[in-house]
Amino acid sequence: MTTAAALERLALGGGGTLAFRRTAGRAPAVVFCGGFMSDMTGTKATALEAFCRGRGQACVRFDYRGHGESSGAFEDGTVGGWTDDALAVLDRLTEGPAILVGSSMGGWIALLAALARRDRICGLIGVAAAPDFTRRMMESEFDAAQRARLRRDGRIAFSSPYDPRPYVITRALIEDGEARCLLDAPIALSCPVRLLHGMRDESVPWETSRRIMERLESDDVTLTLVGEGDHRLSEPDDLDRLRAAAAELSNRAVRGGV
Repeated sequence: MTTAAALERLALGGGGTLAFRRTAGRAPAVVFCGGFMSDMTGTKATALEAFCRGRGQACVRFDYRGHGESSGAFEDGTVGGWTDDALAVLDRLTEGPAILVGSSMGGWIALLAALARRDRICGLIGVAAAPDFTRRMMESEFDAAQRARLRRDGRIAFSSPYDPRPYVITRALIEDGEARCLLDAPIALSCPVRLLHGMRDESVPWETSRRIMERLESDDVTLTLVGEGDHRLSEPDDLDRLRAAAAELSNRAVRGGV
């Protein structure tokens, strides 16, 4: 039985901290970006850590501010702020080339972080990636009364099928997300990208990954659709696909000398 990497904290400006677990090893480092209201203890994150440890490869999993063990309140967060967290992890906790793995909202974060650090990213994996999901909330998931209350009060309580506790969605989150939407224009990334998506995903339609594929400028993008897969894609076969994608991109990076 392998032992998880020790919990550590990365100090941020303003006195906040990001909780993280880092496995030392060779490049490329694998950095896992979790989903909305998720944390670094999830099945995919821990599976990747064990995979990297077995290969002697560097890996970092972390919690955004307002998530898991990190400081801050969830309702103060925005897509831009959480992307800054991912960039702080990438810049301060890894060296050399890196592979970003993003689950759900983390897929959006990973794309934004890759655009900000094109020279560092040698591969990207999206698992049920959900760019622009804040726009979808406003257009299809919120009813008229919720949208009016959000505009009037600046926040609403929202329920999730993945957490029994309601959480707060703020106008700041929606407005910041709108400013960072990616699917209306080409996504100027040239690194290899592997997209995994379940066709029974009731949270993020699988067509979202197809649209990401169409928008990416990279000429090395593959989309794997899992017929019986749900949003989590955490079943044993799903984890095998994730590990296979990470191994492929890692081996390519090593062969390419990046």
